[in-house]
Amino acid sequence: MALKSTIFKAELAISDMDRGYYGSHSFRIARHPSETDERMMVRLMAFSRHADERLEFGKGISTDDEPALWRRDLTGAIEEWIDVGLPDEKWLRKACGRSRNVVLYAYGGHHSVDVWWGQNQKLLERFDNLTIYNLSLDTTKALAKLAARSMALQATIQDEQLWFSGEDENVVVEPMVLMKANPASRKSGGDRQFT
Repeated sequence: MALKSTIFKAELAISDMDRGYYGSHSFRIARHPSETDERMMVRLMAFSRHADERLEFGKGISTDDEPALWRRDLTGAIEEWIDVGLPDEKWLRKACGRSRNVVLYAYGGHHSVDVWWGQNQKLLERFDNLTIYNLSLDTTKALAKLAARSMALQATIQDEQLWFSGEDENVVVEPMVLMKANPASRKSGGDRQFT
C-alpha cells in the first residue's frame, strides 16, 4: 500500500523591502512521504525570496519534469525555475534550456555541498542563466524546526538578508552565492537551448 502525502497548511506574510513586494499567501502543501520537513521549509523560504503573483509550487518531489517552484508568463513560457537540494548536472542543464532564469538552493551540509559542487562546478559554469546558493546546515535545520501541520510564518527581506519567523522561532537566512547568473553575456534573441 502506497503512503499518502501529508497536508500542511501555511499562512505566509512577506515583506520584501529589496524588491518592494508585500503580500500574504495561503498554501496547502502536500509533503510527499519521502520529503523531509527540511526540504519543505526550504521550498517555503525560496517562495519568500522570489514571491510573485505567478510563482507556484511544482507538483512535488515525485515529479521529474517540474522544479520545486516556477513562474511562467501568460503564454506558459517558464520565466523562473527554482529548485532545492543537490540535483545532477543533467537536470540543471535541462532547466537552463527550458527557463530564462534558474535558481538552485543547494543544501545538505558543508561536506555534501562541497562534494557536489566539486563534481559539477566546471560543467555548470557554462550556463549564464543559472544562480546557485548554498544554505548552511544550521540554517536548514532551524527552518525545519518551524514546520508544523498548521503554520503562520513571516518573511522579511532587507539588504539581501531574510528573517523567517514562526510562532516561537526566528531564523536568519543568508545564502552564500556559489555561482551568479550573468545575463549580460546571454546571446541576444532571448532563450538558448542546451543539449
